Amino acid sequence: MAPDSLAQEKVLNLYSARHYQTDEQLYSNFTRQTGIRINRIEADDNALFERLKTEGRSSPADVILMVDAARLWRAESAGLFQPVQSKVLAARIPANLQGGDEGKGAQWFGFSTRARIIVYNKMSVNPADVPTYESLADPKNKGRVCTRSGSHPYMLSLIGAMVQRNGEPATEKWAQGMVANFARPPRGGDTDQIKSVAAGECGVTLANSYYYARMLRSTKADDREAMSRVGFIWPNQQSSGTHINVSGGAVARHAPHREAALMFLEYLASDQAQAYFADGNNEWPAVAGVMVKNPAIESMGKFKPENVPISAIGRNQVAAQKILDRVGYK
Repeated sequence: MAPDSLAQEKVLNLYSARHYQTDEQLYSNFTRQTGIRINRIEADDNALFERLKTEGRSSPADVILMVDAARLWRAESAGLFQPVQSKVLAARIPANLQGGDEGKGAQWFGFSTRARIIVYNKMSVNPADVPTYESLADPKNKGRVCTRSGSHPYMLSLIGAMVQRNGEPATEKWAQGMVANFARPPRGGDTDQIKSVAAGECGVTLANSYYYARMLRSTKADDREAMSRVGFIWPNQQSSGTHINVSGGAVARHAPHREAALMFLEYLASDQAQAYFADGNNEWPAVAGVMVKNPAIESMGKFKPENVPISAIGRNQVAAQKILDRVGYK
């Protein structure tokens, strides 16, 4: 896209649910390259969702960044995005990391990925007892499991992937087993789960990989002590692969600066921007072959990811929540 076509579009209005200081470099570099100034509004996904619905056709939003397939699917279903046709994005972003496409282009694109890993206490849990997501529901792990709320999007997306792979009956049986194995009621975020395992409050948990990598990189004595007590597993390596999720972006339904918005999304798929995601927030680039210089991520090694379309995970959110409600997984 020629920069001179943007002569009248030197502003981009960005609504972002990403709250990572390292993204500042990502945005400032885009402005240096294009001369397009970014006006940014940051809020959590729910707040952005409600704001966009309230603003309707008068919304100034050009680009929307959200975290997690569940949230992207919700916004897509609400008609907050518009389809995008881009040879750059189609070529660089894998098809399974794109939103719905009814022939007019994808509704959104994943620009970074994170994995849902199993974290265990080295002193109390044999990793051979928890090699898969399904194994966490095995009666032998009774009283060992802790998680955040089942209704949190990170958990809903994992369960949505399980529905896609295993079907609803098997996933509901798994959820029942998880509830039976709880060491304590679900609460807190992913970092809290890792610390609970380190402290021995529970033996095993689920966490997004970037939380684990962030604690590995921490210089705080308490974090270093906690990480010395825990190990992690890439789940389901002998079967379906480890569940992955995305941080993604879309052009807003009523974007006043559509060309600038498309240029920004294509920039996010560039090697340079992809490296920012990995090095800044301990995520993996969505684009294959991008070099990552992040010792924490590198130390975690390689793994087999699942191949469930992210859009399918989104579509299964309603079924996932109904399963949780039926089994009492709060």
